[in-house]
This record gives sequence, structure tokens and C-alpha cells, in this order.
Amino acid sequence: MPKLPEPPRATVRVRLPAHLVRLFPDGETLVEVEALSVRQLMDALEARWPGMRDRLCDERPAVRRHINVFVDGRRARLDTQLAPGADVFILTAISGG
Repeated sequence: MPKLPEPPRATVRVRLPAHLVRLFPDGETLVEVEALSVRQLMDALEARWPGMRDRLCDERPAVRRHINVFVDGRRARLDTQLAPGADVFILTAISGG
């Protein structure tokens, strides 16, 4: 049986924290990637900067506890779907004492 082609991915804007992208050569705080879900977005970031997924996701896989992903202002998980043109913010939690 022939494999059906995947649907085209949506181009989304991703904003990353500066202190995270400094860890990667040619890191950028604003990138556009093609993805239909946050999971595919993580795959695209990993393809661009190997090791990025390990900084953002744990082994379950799930978004790490100290990382927050927001899609168009709403908290998101790996299975969150992305619409074309979505704004994605990836933020690190801030703690202190």
C-alpha cells in the first residue's frame, strides 16, 4: 500500500530565550519553522540546533517542568496543534528565594 503524503506544515514564528540560544552556534531568538504541532516544532529546532530538544523536553517525552511553551498566548504541550502564522513563545521559568 503506498504511503500517503504528509499534509503541508504550517509556518510558525518561534521566540526563544536569549540565554538558551547563546548555547548554540548561530542561535537566534526569533525563527520561523514549519510544523503542525509543538512536537514537530521541537523536531525542527533539533534539526537546526542539535541538542536543543534535550534542553526543552524530557525523556517521557514532555516539555520540561522549567520550560513554558505558549501558542498564541495559551499554554501548550507537545501535542498542541499549530495553525499557520501562529506565534510560539518558549520561556524558562524564573525562580528565586
